[in-house]
Amino acid sequence: MAQDQAKPSGPDLAQGVALTEIADEGKLVGHVGDEEILLVRHGTEIFAVGAHCTHYHAPLVDGLAVGDTMRCPWHHACFDLRTGDALHAPALSPIACWSVEQRDGKIFVCQKREQAVPMRRGKAPGKAPEEIVIVGGGAAGFAAAEKLRREQYEGRIVMLSNDEAAPIDRPNLSKDYLAGNAPEDWVPLRADSFYSENGIELRLNVNVTGIDPRSHEVALADSTTVPYDRLLLATGAEPVSLPIPGADQPRIRTLRSLADCRAIIERAKTARRAVVLGASFIGLEVAAALRARDIEVHVVAPEKIPMERILGPQMGNFVRALHEEHGVTFHLENTVVAIDGQRARLKNGGTLESDLVVVGAGVRPRLALAEQAGLRLDRGVVVNPYLETSIASIYAAGDIARWPDPYSGENIRVEHWVVAERQGQTAALNMLGHREKFTAVPFFWSQHYDVPINYVGHAEKWDELAIEGDITGKDCLLRFKRNGRTLAVASIFRDVESLQAEVAMERSAGRGDQMN
Repeated sequence: MAQDQAKPSGPDLAQGVALTEIADEGKLVGHVGDEEILLVRHGTEIFAVGAHCTHYHAPLVDGLAVGDTMRCPWHHACFDLRTGDALHAPALSPIACWSVEQRDGKIFVCQKREQAVPMRRGKAPGKAPEEIVIVGGGAAGFAAAEKLRREQYEGRIVMLSNDEAAPIDRPNLSKDYLAGNAPEDWVPLRADSFYSENGIELRLNVNVTGIDPRSHEVALADSTTVPYDRLLLATGAEPVSLPIPGADQPRIRTLRSLADCRAIIERAKTARRAVVLGASFIGLEVAAALRARDIEVHVVAPEKIPMERILGPQMGNFVRALHEEHGVTFHLENTVVAIDGQRARLKNGGTLESDLVVVGAGVRPRLALAEQAGLRLDRGVVVNPYLETSIASIYAAGDIARWPDPYSGENIRVEHWVVAERQGQTAALNMLGHREKFTAVPFFWSQHYDVPINYVGHAEKWDELAIEGDITGKDCLLRFKRNGRTLAVASIFRDVESLQAEVAMERSAGRGDQMN
């Protein structure tokens, strides 16, 4: 996420470059003054845009141009090359655009264009809602509120969050911020002033106690109510706590909120040894972050191979070896049965002394409000392709939503940051009366030291695992297949191929056919 402060590279595009230097669908990085610019050729058109993704500053030249769009290599954001608009989360801000002239066989980049107001979609049928309430201050809730204002919705938006902090970039908590490599001002998704400037009533430290679908009201813990015309449930998930003796000690932490992360960082300042309970993605990212702080780390987990259920045994063994190379000690096929002071007692009879314990045993969806409201549940809140629940005017998005995935043909629920953001945006459009199906292919990323793992699609079960490249060489792509069909693709440093797999899945879902 670090900003690149080096001098702009490539040719001076104000002086022009030969058209022949860019192949069709090709890319070229240059600059105008101190600003780095990416040229993209699509047929007879040449686009000039900012060279870096507005999410984590990834170099877009390493991404994939698809028609008149540009996809980010790191976390699969997508931008409109004509307008600069961010089309797919996790990027929410546009990239800059420049005017281009072609003459005498050369390309010249001219003035920077003013950022246009995003084009509003056609008027939705029916009366626009006057009041929209969003329950939840995470990825889906924030993305919905931001999208509503980007669509020039003028009604009231109330965002109810039980967190003490405004919406944050949660993936950073277990990665750079916890490791001490990112300042805290990188963590908020927007400055505090964003909410008042955009007329979003963000209420923090608020507990919603009930929903009355008949009166269209949300009840709060202080006995007040908030009326709604449309309601978005984006309550997210909560960490799984361990029902063992001693688990309520202050030095035993979970990681979900900014306050959680601050507490872990504070204890890490004096800790010499930490125990991480669980070898989930979050658990192992926490282990890597604590190793960056030179803390001895022990991971206790019940599985034989970390993350085998999601990534397969080969990638799981690689992840374990990677962490062991960085000094992590694993205690697999084991669990903690009790914690007494600084001593954790293991199921196999062993003990571990530690100054800090972080529980990374997964999360569960927060469904209490949905259940109280009478929404249809099935290991999550059941929604249709438009993210509507079983009760009119109530939508659900993010970690709680189980939706019909057009690619797999199954009803799925996933706990991925990017999916939650994209669902929040789609829910926003549909609350305004548009009928837009949620068709995005699931995507997540996980960072372990200097090794990123990207995952596209969704495969709960597979009968074939095709491996391309060398996992131990950190150059690979894994295809998870069932009945000969690719359901998901995991990769390390195969960014373009990961993007190509995503595009192929999108097109396959649109046609209703299969991808091999």
